[in-house]
Amino acid sequence: TDEIMQQEIRPLVAVDIIEQLHRQFAILSGGRGKDGAPIITFPEFAGFSEIPDDDFLNVVTYLTSIPSLEAASIGFIIIIDRRRDKWSAVKASLTRIAGAFPGNLQLVFVLRPSRFIQRAIADIGIKLYRDDFKMKVPIIMLNSVSDLHGYIDKSQLTRELGGTLEYGHSQWIHHRTAIENFAMTVKTTAQMLQTFGTDLAETELPNDVQCTEELLSSHTDHHSKLKDELKLAVKQGATLLTCIREPVTRSANSKLSPDELENVATVERLLAQLDETEKAFDQFWTKHHLKLEQCLQLRHFEHDFREVKLTLDNLMETQAGFADIGDSVTRVENLLKEQKHLEEKGQEPLEKAQSLALHGEQLIQNNHYAVDSIRPKCVELRRICDDFTNETKKKYDILGKSLELHKQLDKASQWCEAGIYLLASQAVDKCQSQEGAETALVEIEKFLVTAKEHQLSNPKEFYNQFDMILTPEIKANAQRIVQKLEDVQEMFDKRQVSLKKLAAKQTRPVQPVAPHPESSPKRASPKITRPAAVENLGQFCGAPGRGPAAQNGNHALVHIINELIETERVYVEELQSIIEGYASEMDNPNLVHLIPSALQNKKEILFGNLPEIYYFHNRIFLKEIENCIENPELLARCFLKRKEDLQIYEKYCQNKPRSEALWRQCGDSIFFQECQRKLDHKLSLDAYLLKPVQRITKYQLLLKEMLKCSKNSEGTAELEEALATVLDIIKSVNDSMHQIAITGYEGDVSELGKLLMQGSFNVWTDHKKGHNKVKDLARFKPMQRHLFLYTKMLLFCKKREENTDGHEKTASYSFKNSLKMSTVGITENVKGDNKKFEIWYNGREEVYIIQASSVELKNTWISEIRKVLTGQLEACR
Repeated sequence: TDEIMQQEIRPLVAVDIIEQLHRQFAILSGGRGKDGAPIITFPEFAGFSEIPDDDFLNVVTYLTSIPSLEAASIGFIIIIDRRRDKWSAVKASLTRIAGAFPGNLQLVFVLRPSRFIQRAIADIGIKLYRDDFKMKVPIIMLNSVSDLHGYIDKSQLTRELGGTLEYGHSQWIHHRTAIENFAMTVKTTAQMLQTFGTDLAETELPNDVQCTEELLSSHTDHHSKLKDELKLAVKQGATLLTCIREPVTRSANSKLSPDELENVATVERLLAQLDETEKAFDQFWTKHHLKLEQCLQLRHFEHDFREVKLTLDNLMETQAGFADIGDSVTRVENLLKEQKHLEEKGQEPLEKAQSLALHGEQLIQNNHYAVDSIRPKCVELRRICDDFTNETKKKYDILGKSLELHKQLDKASQWCEAGIYLLASQAVDKCQSQEGAETALVEIEKFLVTAKEHQLSNPKEFYNQFDMILTPEIKANAQRIVQKLEDVQEMFDKRQVSLKKLAAKQTRPVQPVAPHPESSPKRASPKITRPAAVENLGQFCGAPGRGPAAQNGNHALVHIINELIETERVYVEELQSIIEGYASEMDNPNLVHLIPSALQNKKEILFGNLPEIYYFHNRIFLKEIENCIENPELLARCFLKRKEDLQIYEKYCQNKPRSEALWRQCGDSIFFQECQRKLDHKLSLDAYLLKPVQRITKYQLLLKEMLKCSKNSEGTAELEEALATVLDIIKSVNDSMHQIAITGYEGDVSELGKLLMQGSFNVWTDHKKGHNKVKDLARFKPMQRHLFLYTKMLLFCKKREENTDGHEKTASYSFKNSLKMSTVGITENVKGDNKKFEIWYNGREEVYIIQASSVELKNTWISEIRKVLTGQLEACR
C-alpha cells in the first residue's frame, strides 16, 4: 500500500493508449455546440460491442480530459452514428456510454439505422428501453444528418456528418502526442534546473585557488549544457506551435477549431513557463556565478596577501636587525650603504603590497561579499608599508646623526692632535725674543680660531643634540675627546700667558696716540660681537643702532620675529601631533573597534584639509620665515608671496561647522580618550582643531606689532601691504563662513562672482506696483536683512539663529530677494540721514532704503558698490 501511495499519480497521455486511439471508435473532432459544449463523435464502427471495457473507458476518459474545465463543465454532446448498423448496435452503444462515460452529458444524438425495418425496431426500442439507459439527459433520435444540422451548425461537424469542419485523425493524434511530449520536456527541464540550482545553493565555497577554479569551470560547463537543453526545448515548442497553426498560415480563410485554439494556448502557456523558468534560473545563475568569481578573486587575493606578507615580515625582521649605529665614520658609512641596499630591496615588495591593497579596495568598491575579510588585510598591508618607510626614515635619521657625530669627534680629535703638534713644534729658544714670541702668539691665535668649527665647546648642548644615539660607549668616547679638548685648550692658554709675558718684557715704552678713525679695528672682540640678526634688524628699522630708542626698537623687533618663529614651530608640531596622534590612528587596526559608527569614513569631515595646512607650514612657510632671522626685510614678502597659499584656511573654516557637529556627536568616545592619553595632551582634540583658526588671526597681531617698531623705515610699506593681505584673507574666510550658511537660494552662489562684502542692515522697501497701504507700511517698518554683495548680484537674506544641542548659537541666512548689479542705481544720502543710502532697481520700480550701523560702514559699502557699477560700465564701453 505504501508503494502504491508513493507512486506518482499522473493523467492518461496519448502515448499510453495510442493503439486504442488509432482504432477511431470515438473522436474529439473539435466541434462545439451552440453554447460551447464539446462534441464527441462515435462514428460507424463494426466491432464497437467487442471493444474491451478498459479500452473504451481509457479512450473516453482521455477525450473528456482534453477540453478546458470551462468547456467541460457545460457538458459534452454525444453523436452516435449508427446509420448503417442495427438497433442492437444502437442499444449497445447507449448502454456502454450510459454506464462508463466519465464526463458531464448535455445531449445525446443518435443517427438511427437507415434501413426501414431497423429504423422501426429502433423507434420501438428507444421507447421501451429509454429508462434502462439511465441517462439523465435527452436522447434525440435523428433520421438523417439534415435533422442533426437543426441542432448543431455545419461548421462544427465533420464531413462524415455533412459538416465543413476539417479533421484528420492521424494528425490529431500526432498533435496530441507532440503537445504532451513538449509538456513532459518542460517539466523535466524545470526539474533539471531546480536540481542544479539546489546543488549550487548547497555547494560550499573552496578555500584554495585550484579547487575554486575547478568548481567554477565545472559549474559553468553544467550551466552551458542546461542552457543548450533549454534552447532545444524552446525550439521544440516553437516548431509545435507552427504545426498547429499551419492551416491558418496556409489559407487565410481557415480558422482553428476551439480545441486547436486550446492546443495553441497550451503550447504558448508551456513556452511562457519555460521562459519564466529560464529567467529565474539565469537570475540565480548570475548571482551564483558572481559569487564564484568573487570567491576566486578572494582566494587569489588571500594567496597574494600571504606571499607579500611573508616577504614584508622578512623585510621588517631584517630591518629590525639593523640596530647598530656604528662606532666610527667608516662603520656608519657602511651601515648607510647597507640601509640603502635594504631600502632598494624593499621597493618591489612594497610596491606589490601597495598594488595589492589598491586591488583589495577595488574589490570592496565592486561590492565584494567578503569585505570584512579584505579590508583588514588592506589596512595591514598599508600599515606594514608605512612602518617600513617610517623605520627606514628613522634609521637614516639616526645614522645621519651618528655620521655627523663621529665626523665631529674625528675632527675634534684631529684638532687636538694638530694643536699638540703645534705646541711641540714651537722651539723654546726662538720664543725668547720679542719677534719669536709674537710669531708664536700669531700661530696660536690662528689655530684657536679653527676651534669654532668643531662645536664641542658646550658638552650639555652636544649631549642634547645627539642624546638619542649616545650609547654608553659613544658617550664615553665623546667625553674623552671633550676632556682632551679642554686639556689642549688649557695648554694653549698657559702657552699664550707665557708668550705674552716674554713679548711684554722686551717691548720698549711707546707714547700712546689716539688711533685715527680709519685705522680703528674693523672686527670687534668675540665677547662683544652682536648677532648678525640684530645688525640686520637695526638696518631694517632705519636706525644706526647708537641711540637708546633705536636699540629698544631693535630688541622689540628681534623679540617679535623670534616669537613668530618659535610659535610657528610649536604650531607645526601641534599640527603634526593631531595628524599622527588622531587622524592616522583612525586607520590603526588595533583601534578600529574603538571608533564609533557615526565616525566611520568621516575623517575628512572631522579634520578638514588639516593635512594640506600642515604640509604647507612644515615644508614651505616655516623654512621661509626662519630664513628671515638673517634677513628680516624678507618677512613681509613671505606673506605677500604666499597670499594664494594661505587661502587654504578658507576651506578649513568652511568645514569647521560640520567638524564641530561631528565632534559633539562623537567627542566623548573611548577612541579619542585613548589617543589623548598616548599623546599626553592636557586638552582634548577639539581645542587643537581650533589652532588653525587662532593661527591665521595671530599673524595680523604680530604684523601690527612689527609695524609699531618699524615706523618710517624702508620696510614699512611692505609690512603694511603684508598686514593688508592677512586682513584680506581673514575677511575672505569670515565672509565665506557666512556665505555657506545661506539657505533657500535656488541658484549657484559660485556663479554670482566674487563675494565682496556682507553685513546686517535695517532695510525699508518701496514698490511702485504695490498697494498704497503696503507701501506706507513698508516705509515705517524696517526689516532686519543680511546683505551679500557679489560682483553680479546683491542678495537680501534674513538672519536666523538656532541653538544646537545646548551649544552656542549658529547663524543661517534665509534667502529673501536678489538684485542684478547690472540694473541697480545708488543714492548716497537719504533724507539727511548720513547712515542711510538708497538702492533702486529697474528704473526706481523697486527702492530699498538701507541704514548702516555707522557712517564708516555706509561709506565702505557705497564705495564697493560704486566700484562694481564703474567696472560694469567700463566693461560695456
